[in-house]
Amino acid sequence: MKSLSIHQLSIADAFDGLTRKEKLYSHYLARAAWSGTRIVLRQVSPEANPIYEFIMELARSCQEQFSGSWANLAVTFKVTHADMRSFLEYAARFLSNIGNFYGSGDQKFSPEVHEDSLKAIALVSDRATALFTNIARSMFSPQPSSLGYPTEKTQSAYYPGEVPISLDEVAYVSQIMESHGIHPENTRIRKVQERDQTVFEVLQASVVIGDAVKVLEARDPRGSIRVIKGDHSQELERVCGNLRSAAEYAANPRQKHFLEQYHQSFYTGDLEIYKESQRTWIRDTAPSVENIFGFVEPYRDPFGSRAEFEGIVAIADRKETAVLTTLVKQSSNFIKQLPWTEGFSDNDGKGPFEKALFEPPDFSSIHALAYCSSIIFGGINLPNYNDIRQECGFKNVIIANRMSAESNEADISPFVHASEAAMFQRYKYPAYYIWVVLHELLGHGTGRMMTEEHGRFNFDADNPPLNPLTKAPISSWYRPGQTWTGVFGDLATTVDECRAELVGAYLMDNTGLLALFGYTSCSEINPQDLTYNLYVQLGVDGLRGLQNFNVDGGKWGQAHSRAHFAILKCLLRDGNGFMTIHCNSQANELKVSVDKSRIKADGKTALRGMLLKLHIPLKGGRALSRVEKDYVGTEAA
Repeated sequence: MKSLSIHQLSIADAFDGLTRKEKLYSHYLARAAWSGTRIVLRQVSPEANPIYEFIMELARSCQEQFSGSWANLAVTFKVTHADMRSFLEYAARFLSNIGNFYGSGDQKFSPEVHEDSLKAIALVSDRATALFTNIARSMFSPQPSSLGYPTEKTQSAYYPGEVPISLDEVAYVSQIMESHGIHPENTRIRKVQERDQTVFEVLQASVVIGDAVKVLEARDPRGSIRVIKGDHSQELERVCGNLRSAAEYAANPRQKHFLEQYHQSFYTGDLEIYKESQRTWIRDTAPSVENIFGFVEPYRDPFGSRAEFEGIVAIADRKETAVLTTLVKQSSNFIKQLPWTEGFSDNDGKGPFEKALFEPPDFSSIHALAYCSSIIFGGINLPNYNDIRQECGFKNVIIANRMSAESNEADISPFVHASEAAMFQRYKYPAYYIWVVLHELLGHGTGRMMTEEHGRFNFDADNPPLNPLTKAPISSWYRPGQTWTGVFGDLATTVDECRAELVGAYLMDNTGLLALFGYTSCSEINPQDLTYNLYVQLGVDGLRGLQNFNVDGGKWGQAHSRAHFAILKCLLRDGNGFMTIHCNSQANELKVSVDKSRIKADGKTALRGMLLKLHIPLKGGRALSRVEKDYVGTEAA
């Protein structure tokens, strides 16, 4: 099991700096966010909600009977200190991931305590005993070991029920939903058998339950389809109630408006209303209290379209935001240093593979007050709807108190040489912070898709631009009806995240850029040390990413980890030996080594090649993240 470290998301100073009205606004928003916890649990696994109830019942009983002393509870029920500690670590891991599968990697974890010991702890109350009896088997069972399409070894609560559903069936239902204008993000699909008939029930999240069932397809031999509202109804009702309370303390009419739109969308299940809320939310620039609500990220759906509920409330850091604003204003200068702009004078020196106008986003540094999600990201770029991004722009936020966890001394990487560990930990936070900033702003904010629509091209089709890799005119582009996700399929998210990571890493040796953050030749931490640290981090993250690869199924459980591993492979393969991985099988150790003097000549050159391959797509991208036997002892796809 992955090692456990605890990091506090410090927020008191930021909260104390708010006005009374802002404090009440953030309070009710935070209540709304945490009211969605059981939605996330229900999206993870069938047993997640009962396990959560079990943990909460033990905590309540411990507080009432032992004044919160777990040690006294352990003594009373003859449980060893080690077993009690193991259970508490399991509870912390469960609550942090909001479920019994890792938010990053989607692998199952179970208590590292004997079942009889946990049964003894459950004797603290009749309810705890009853709950444990119901969950013990699924809690301790090693299978299903990861999330994915329902099989003996994998499961997905986005496709609940006793009758397993296939990829082809999910694609069929999704296609019919799309033809009826029903967005998938707030739905789950349940396959049932009624007599000799197959029925696909589309469970749509909404407070409303009483609406008549809507039948989408009744004659197809694969099965009929019907939409049933009311999934997560009770939780969404509590979310809506707290959103109404928060609206009373909104700072302006725009905030009140998007809260009303959230409420209406969650109440009815209508995602078109939710999309309108995102248009309103984007225009609420630089608020003192920021928020993100909705069914947002599709990382955990094996089909890649149904999204996890998310509720985030955060308080702005004006000082750090000022630095980010300066970076945004100078973005065009740094965009011109990306590899696909080299050698071009048109488009203000950015060439044909970059947008003519970089729309400066609202970019804020914020401190999380409430973060209801299976993963606490360091940076976020939203909304995910491309039509809204092109029409209204987007927001970038950096979760500053999450980023500070990178300097946690208890979380020193095992892949760094002991002689460099202290320095690596010292520089890790500033290097990681800048990397994430560049990832969100320029990684996700740059690039131009070459498209054809109704016989019209967004480039000169008679004189196509030259591919920087082949020096020949481009021969492929997005044809009518083609989309990013349609072309790349299950690789789409990985390619997008990998490209964003590469953009950030590629620019990390730019002294002018690093100077904006206060790192110069005169500062205590100099630019060269930050750059070196970042390249060591690339190696460390690549190795760490393998934890999220399922060897048995040959599948990746997390897009970012898959991207990090692909970058590591690129640096090892194309970096002319500037980076090496030292393996000591007797000590069971892997250590990353980077030749500091060759970073620019070999490391950055390798990143440049990979970045161009992803920015101007070629065939063979899947090979970048293939895990050969050298990495895991047996070859996997």
